[in-house]
Amino acid sequence: MRKSNIQQLTLAAMVAAVYFVLCYFGNIFQLTFGPVQVRLGEALTVLPFLFPAAAPGLALGCLLTNILSPYGPIDMIVGTLATAIAAFLSIQMPRWYLAALPPIVVNALLLPPMWAWAEAGAINGAFWAAYGLNLWTFVAGEAVACYVLGTILLKALPRVRYFRPMIPTAHLQ
Repeated sequence: MRKSNIQQLTLAAMVAAVYFVLCYFGNIFQLTFGPVQVRLGEALTVLPFLFPAAAPGLALGCLLTNILSPYGPIDMIVGTLATAIAAFLSIQMPRWYLAALPPIVVNALLLPPMWAWAEAGAINGAFWAAYGLNLWTFVAGEAVACYVLGTILLKALPRVRYFRPMIPTAHLQ
């Protein structure tokens, strides 16, 4: 293996581990699961903008975190898929301030309906009420994680000399 491949694999593994640890820590304070969540690990979902190799690590970290989910296997599948899609879309974003948008939008489209179904059990009035509440509380929490915490990461990491060679030149300006 070339050095760059080992470096990318290591980065993905580290992102997966940090995502899981941040979410596990947040779970102690009831922040990781449920409609009002500020998953601390979701701040890392902006990393593929700077480091495309972080995308698989985010998906793995989400999968490991969702093993703890009260929503069971469906959250392991849907939640992990949402994070993977958002991570790969973040790579495509042209500007840093758009990097947090895919995690918010993709997760908002896939997770609140799953939670509403778990709460209501059918598509009825209770489902739509739960969906509406879950959507807005989730978007607020995800925006805090991605735009506030994620922006801090996006601005700080290029200043670290170790990471500068791994960041595409277009993103350093």
